[in-house]
Amino acid sequence: MNKKCYIVGAGDNSGTNFSKGKDEYVIAADGGLATLEKLGIQPDFILGDFDSLGYVPDGKNIEVHKVEKDDTDMMLSVERAVESGYNEIEIFGGTGGRIDHTVANFQTMLWASKQNVKIKMTDKNHVYFMITNDTLEIKGKDGADLSVFAFGGDAKGVTIKGGKYQAENVTLTMDNPTAVSNSFIGEKVRISVESGSLLVIVAK
Repeated sequence: MNKKCYIVGAGDNSGTNFSKGKDEYVIAADGGLATLEKLGIQPDFILGDFDSLGYVPDGKNIEVHKVEKDDTDMMLSVERAVESGYNEIEIFGGTGGRIDHTVANFQTMLWASKQNVKIKMTDKNHVYFMITNDTLEIKGKDGADLSVFAFGGDAKGVTIKGGKYQAENVTLTMDNPTAVSNSFIGEKVRISVESGSLLVIVAK
């Protein structure tokens, strides 16, 4: 059974819009707390060094970290969600700010994917998925862009069906953007990888 966790970070939250369902968990990562307050959503847990938020919040279920640390606030949040038994995670506020933090969030998604967690990151214009040795089925607007990248090493046995361009049992490498700029043609797109990880970027 899937247990879902939403994590809201301090990046661009112009596209953040969700409702917390029953038995779902919400983590505010540093400045993501301000966004949740605007949405009227009470987080179940708050953590970070709070350099983005600008102050350390009061209350229960707050975990304060030093600014000088090895993990980002988002990585700490994802680790906490996984350790708490959540196997489906959606990140908001993970892009649109510093490009290094966006790349760090892709790395964080890769780590979670390797723990058999279904993970995606959503912003105003795109949804980002990471899968490892797995299959992803997605539906998008007819003509919307869809790109697939090997991430963390070569991805072998990659098959893409249902899009404008098809692929069958190919290898994608990190040094060649072979599967960039595909598109939806009114059908579900099915993407699978036998060995390795894929970053899938879908335009809304």
